[in-house]
Amino acid sequence: MTEAGEASPSFEDLQQAADWFAVLQGGAVSEEERQEWQRWLDIGPRQRAAWDQVLAVSDVFAGAANPLARQVLERRPAVSRQRRTVRRALLVAPAAVLAGWTLSQFGPWRGWVAAYRTDTGEQRAVALSDGSELWLNTATALDVDYSATLRRLVLHQGEVLITSGHDPSSPPRPLVVDVAPGRLTALGTRFSVRYQDDGGVSMDVFEGAVRVAPRGRGEPVVVPAGRGALLLHDRVDLTPGQAGALPDWQRGMLVADGMRLGDFIAELRRYRRGYLACAPEVADLRIVGSYPLADTDRILSALQATLPVQVRQPMPWWTVVEARASPAAGAAAR
Repeated sequence: MTEAGEASPSFEDLQQAADWFAVLQGGAVSEEERQEWQRWLDIGPRQRAAWDQVLAVSDVFAGAANPLARQVLERRPAVSRQRRTVRRALLVAPAAVLAGWTLSQFGPWRGWVAAYRTDTGEQRAVALSDGSELWLNTATALDVDYSATLRRLVLHQGEVLITSGHDPSSPPRPLVVDVAPGRLTALGTRFSVRYQDDGGVSMDVFEGAVRVAPRGRGEPVVVPAGRGALLLHDRVDLTPGQAGALPDWQRGMLVADGMRLGDFIAELRRYRRGYLACAPEVADLRIVGSYPLADTDRILSALQATLPVQVRQPMPWWTVVEARASPAAGAAAR
């Protein structure tokens, strides 16, 4: 997130920042290179925001750079350090500022301590005491809270496929899934639930039906098999739903049938650690095929072999799919 009045970094800004990071952490850095980097950083707020994003990714995935590079990287302008300090302060702001039941139940820290979690690229099957079965997709966090009157699942992040069991209690306890924007109640069913990047929750029903109720004043909707829905805080929007008896990811596959390359990369990003992006000039290319999610490097190699694209990695944890350079351009560069 950028400050008020500050433009978000573009794709090109981020790639330039990544290239500079690769130069500065590559070993001996000349004073001329340091000055060029500083001049680029001083161009404007977009460059500083892009640099912050690269640093944030590097902190998570790369660890400490070599000592010389770390000295250079820490020579950030005071405004950049100040912005990062302010953002850290916001994360630990008094609870009264961010008070409310939704935050207490679905704040990011809940995912960190959830009973059932998967890492990026990991999937996990969970069998519950009532016979219900869960399949957690990549980067998912979920809690199970069964009581005498309710079988309650709390999805904090990620995606889960749920097959509801027949509750042995009498009367049977409802099976519900609580998410930040509302509640889903299983009506004898198999369905998937997934958080979207914007905070909404999408779901698809494969068997039975699901009652979807927003946390705000919107009306609940019963979604039948073969249909889907987008749950927002104040409403439920019906969607066409996924084809088939199970989602493709449960079979370990990412299936594209004329999908835009940009959308394909956005989906693949969920299963790969580090930064992964698609250059705007190739984002509208169409892709067809079934790809095994267990090996994202193999998928990227396949894209490079079948499309006019190349995969560039200035660092192992920073990957971009961009237009393939023409032989003439490559010869000119040499």
